[in-house]
Amino acid sequence: MSAFQEKHWYHLFSNKARVLYPSSDPAHDYLHIMRVVSTAKQLCQAEHARWEIVMPAAFFHDYINVPKNDPRRPYASKLSAEAAIEYLKSVQYPEQYFDDIRHAIESHSYSAGIKPETLEARIVQDADRLDSLGAIGIARCFAVTTQLSRPFYAEEDPWAETRELDDKSYGIDHFFSKLFKLVDHLNTPTAKKEGEHRVAFIRTYLDQIKREI
Repeated sequence: MSAFQEKHWYHLFSNKARVLYPSSDPAHDYLHIMRVVSTAKQLCQAEHARWEIVMPAAFFHDYINVPKNDPRRPYASKLSAEAAIEYLKSVQYPEQYFDDIRHAIESHSYSAGIKPETLEARIVQDADRLDSLGAIGIARCFAVTTQLSRPFYAEEDPWAETRELDDKSYGIDHFFSKLFKLVDHLNTPTAKKEGEHRVAFIRTYLDQIKREI
């Protein structure tokens, strides 16, 4: 992809994303998409992957956003992949990339449980998962907690010392039940290194919460 072509598609996709992703969901809004695209580009360069596949997949991995508490959630990535391909057809994006773009979108989701089989799919998955970690990951976690009308922590046992973790009821539980485990499921060496750094930041943050509550 030439620099001119990249600029054209990036501009087109970013304009589409600005309309597509609502600001009412700060965990999955336009800013989330742009962070994933930025991280995906860094990973793409470090791991020598094909940006022609990674870029559109990163922009449109959440094309159809199904709420986390919706029973259709496991199918969201497949719905997004089909919608994204239809859009790419409408703007005449090169068809030779469609199968790999579809797979990258379908396999990015934790809920879908689809293993990424290509380097590009692994990069899109890594970029999306990294946005669940670190400082921005903390903000996103509590944004979702608030959307679902759940308290930040359990009053009697905030750290689940005498109860089972329950991230469907308490925000902080989500760090332990899912987010800390993500770093073990990152695919590329570059993402793993960044993931470890971001997890360390979250642990420091939680140590501060312990002192405050």
